[in-house]
Amino acid sequence: MESLKRALAGSLHQPGDPGYSALATPWNLAVQTTPAAVVEAANAQDVVEAVRFAAANGLPVAVQATGHGIASDLAGALLVHTGRLDECTVDPAGWARTGAGTTWKAVLAAGAQHGLAGLSGSAPGVSVAGYTSGGGIGPMARTFGAASDRVRSLEVVTGDGQIRHVTAETEPELFWGLRGGKGSLGIITALEFDLLPLPVIYAGALFFGAESAADVVLAWSEWCPTLPPEATTSLALMQLPPLPGVPEQLGGKFTVAVRYVFTGSPDDGARWLAPIRAAGVPLIDAVQSMPSSLIGAVHSDPEDALPVQEASCLLASFPAEGAQTLLRAVGPESNSPQLLLEIRQFGGALSKEPDVASALCHRDAGFGLYSVGVAAPPALPGIAAHAAGLSRAMADWSFGGSLPNFSAGAGAAGFAGSYTQEVLARLAGLAGHYDPEALFRLGQVPAR
Repeated sequence: MESLKRALAGSLHQPGDPGYSALATPWNLAVQTTPAAVVEAANAQDVVEAVRFAAANGLPVAVQATGHGIASDLAGALLVHTGRLDECTVDPAGWARTGAGTTWKAVLAAGAQHGLAGLSGSAPGVSVAGYTSGGGIGPMARTFGAASDRVRSLEVVTGDGQIRHVTAETEPELFWGLRGGKGSLGIITALEFDLLPLPVIYAGALFFGAESAADVVLAWSEWCPTLPPEATTSLALMQLPPLPGVPEQLGGKFTVAVRYVFTGSPDDGARWLAPIRAAGVPLIDAVQSMPSSLIGAVHSDPEDALPVQEASCLLASFPAEGAQTLLRAVGPESNSPQLLLEIRQFGGALSKEPDVASALCHRDAGFGLYSVGVAAPPALPGIAAHAAGLSRAMADWSFGGSLPNFSAGAGAAGFAGSYTQEVLARLAGLAGHYDPEALFRLGQVPAR
């Protein structure tokens, strides 16, 4: 470890050192991590030194920036923390270059100065690299597809300890696998991607009380198939606690939120939203024209670390019968332990393969179902059991599989479920070539 420390421009933190706990702790506080050490990388060469040291000493390697994808205890691993790789360069011509530690929040703010938007997720506080490596399916996915579809190039340190500049022309197989392969092929240190000339969106959320839940959920299931690709929407059944920052109308109550982003004109956006506005009397109507840089306000996902139990699955469809089943499982009379149950509509541009193919699978799923329960760790198994029961209840409409950014908690099984057998085998072959010592074997890694 001393030799590694001397080789770094950044810092090495071992158990008991100041800073170790803060850097090793993931966003999900229910996961207790105990890496052998944490490399706080100051540049890409530090990542190279960490990977080569791990290979020489038989240590597995893990990576985190904001820590949203960590679901393993990382016992005995060398954790590479990329938070200091925070480069953010926006070219007014319509593209950006970011470091591995740069968040979407920084990109959105920088892009707004030029009327440009990026395909961030619902929570802009996550890193661009981690989100995009899992495909990146956000609040404008039906209009513009996945974030990984917009990548121009990547800088990555592979398991053989090499820095590679990867494009569709220079290394087409690795370019394919890094876009959707969720970190199974190396540590991304920087990437370049296209931005969109979209300064303003018509977006926000409508919130309804428990008395309107059935009407709104059924109306949403009937409304989704009518929507044009300019509209991306999700439905959330929520039981938010009465905490500071939670609006009084929502705290301590069962509520239903319809999240909505429309990329066309505000008048057209309002016209398409009218059936949902008429489905009940909103407690809050926050849908309006807004700068695209504020897209995080649509979902208002929590940024602070929490102890959570997450679960997800994909649906082929969400008909009225599915809506009624969902209400029985997580509706206002269900006594559900879930803090939030969200169903996102897919389709549109997301269902089309990009010009340059990627490892992202299950593009033709109709909907994604995602649940979050928050509690002290002893109560989390009960939340997980409820989520599993919900998945079984919705089996008649199941698509099968999952998505990489929503399956971190399921470990290797979740990783495998994110891909077809053909794609999983191709990723495993690439991992065998670029990571001969299987350094990236923890968590989301193809079995081989």
